[in-house]
Parts: sequence; structure tokens; C-alpha cells
Amino acid sequence: MKNSELRRLVVEYKEIKIKLTKTQNNKLIEQLREIEQRYFHETGRPIEIDIKETT
Repeated sequence: MKNSELRRLVVEYKEIKIKLTKTQNNKLIEQLREIEQRYFHETGRPIEIDIKETT
């Protein structure tokens, strides 16, 4: 996966997290899990750790 694709996953993850604070939707939770799995599979690191490092 390219770096641009990884950045896009991080942006999607952040947007879904914001939406989840407003409403609890099972579909959004499932999308978060899918993004977390894809990111971990590609990088070997959890997405939360990389988000904390960049902010």
C-alpha cells in the first residue's frame, strides 16, 4: 500500500471517529474495525499509535 493510501485510511478513521461521537451506529463501528485491520495488516502497527504520534 502506498503512503497516500495509508494517509487516506487515517483520515477516514478520524472522520468516522468524529461521527461516532455524535451517534452510535453499528455500521460505523464495523467500518472502524475494518480500517484498523487493514492498517495493521499493511504496517504491522495499530492505527491509534500512529495517530497519536502525528498529533
